[in-house]
Amino acid sequence: MSSTSQLAKRFREVILDGLWIANTNFKDQLKEVNWEQATAKIGSLNTIAMLTFHIDYYIAGLINVFEGGDLEIRDQYSFDFPPIESQEQWEGLLHKLWEDAEKFANLLEQMPASKMNEVFFDEKYGTYLRNIDGMIEHAYYHLGQITLIKKLLSGY
Repeated sequence: MSSTSQLAKRFREVILDGLWIANTNFKDQLKEVNWEQATAKIGSLNTIAMLTFHIDYYIAGLINVFEGGDLEIRDQYSFDFPPIESQEQWEGLLHKLWEDAEKFANLLEQMPASKMNEVFFDEKYGTYLRNIDGMIEHAYYHLGQITLIKKLLSGY
């Protein structure tokens, strides 16, 4: 298996279908969350919806670079999204995350392994490998938060 295929597999594990590292993934954790739970505020914590948007924001931003575009995402905007006020809007956000995640993984699988050591958009961001590894680690970090928020919402 090529290095890019292995990275794509690791990425799919955290977002779509894996159990190896955390014994769960985004899709598993979010499958039974309704929009009221997704938008429920607990103290100063981000909501599940905010964290879901945040992860998709970065995935979509990296996809844009993978497809030859500019790096247009900015940390300061990574939580800026319109409020979710219905189950339909929540399901729309989830659908976008699943589609973007699969697209990200597919684009990654198509990259030559040699691309991993190339500069990612600008030298200050490091290599493609650094950014892809960072995306996977970032996703696990927020997966943990979502898991804990779900437990708090259920009264644990």
